[in-house]
Amino acid sequence: MIISRTPLRISFAGGGSDLAAFYRHEPGAVVSVSIDKYIYINANAKFDHQIRASYSVTEIVNSVEELQHELIREALKLTGRDQSIEITSISDIPSQGTGLGSSSTYTVGLLNALHAFCGRFASAERLAREACYIEIERCGAPIGKQDQYIAAYGGLQFIQFNPDETVFVDPVICSATTRATLQNRLLMLYTGQTRQTATVLTEQRSKTEQDARQRENLRRLVRLAHDLRAVLVANDVDAFGEILHEGWMLKRQLASGISNDRIDAWYERGRAAGAMGGKILGAGGGGFLLLYAPVERHAAILAALPELRCVPIRFEPQGSKIIYVEEEL
Repeated sequence: MIISRTPLRISFAGGGSDLAAFYRHEPGAVVSVSIDKYIYINANAKFDHQIRASYSVTEIVNSVEELQHELIREALKLTGRDQSIEITSISDIPSQGTGLGSSSTYTVGLLNALHAFCGRFASAERLAREACYIEIERCGAPIGKQDQYIAAYGGLQFIQFNPDETVFVDPVICSATTRATLQNRLLMLYTGQTRQTATVLTEQRSKTEQDARQRENLRRLVRLAHDLRAVLVANDVDAFGEILHEGWMLKRQLASGISNDRIDAWYERGRAAGAMGGKILGAGGGGFLLLYAPVERHAAILAALPELRCVPIRFEPQGSKIIYVEEEL
């Protein structure tokens, strides 16, 4: 039996520039951090030759090709395990449409568990690269690359996506005090709304390919990712909120489904109560609203948004890891 643990993530700036429609022409960049909310994957040897995959439903099949869950099917094919295995998963946070990168986190954790099950160590780079291949190339998801890389590497990272398909992952170097202040000032609020990521991202990808104004907005978001790294390196925690706000104003223009009247109203109420900046996490349209504010303003913000559920978070310094190995004697 193998159990992997892989962190979900918060993306602060640059989202959208990790789509191939943008970075194949010029480098994209994001600043992201992994958090202490996880997806656990359990891979266990099965007595007979069948494959059992349990998620929202349970599949029991005789061959890999019969699996309906495309991520499990493609991960098994890639890692070379084609029988006698049982795969189950547990997530700390609802796994659909919440904006925390759950699909890519699942894929990275699944690959890590399967490689370990087959007796192989897989580096963070390998896990991220293979997860991108499965989700984007094999399954045709209209997504970018940032979620796979932050899930695999963990920590607070500046990630650059290059036209030649290489990806550079560099830790954001700042003081422990800055990191703690940043962490403590964040409020992650669950809206109760979920959305289909593919719908928003398909529109965003199409506009990126065809609209010059869209590409300019993405260039500005890339510059904000660079600016965000710079203010963190300079330990300027107040400027962080201003950049977060500017980024959200730009992101709202990337696709029609990113925001709506309810989200805009929540954000404005949060700002009026003392938030310096914020954004909807992930592709947009629902999930979690992230707000950045001095700790002394948190009570007022929560009072102004009583319908939203606050989920406490801490930063997770590590990416996907194997946390349990039980070998047959």
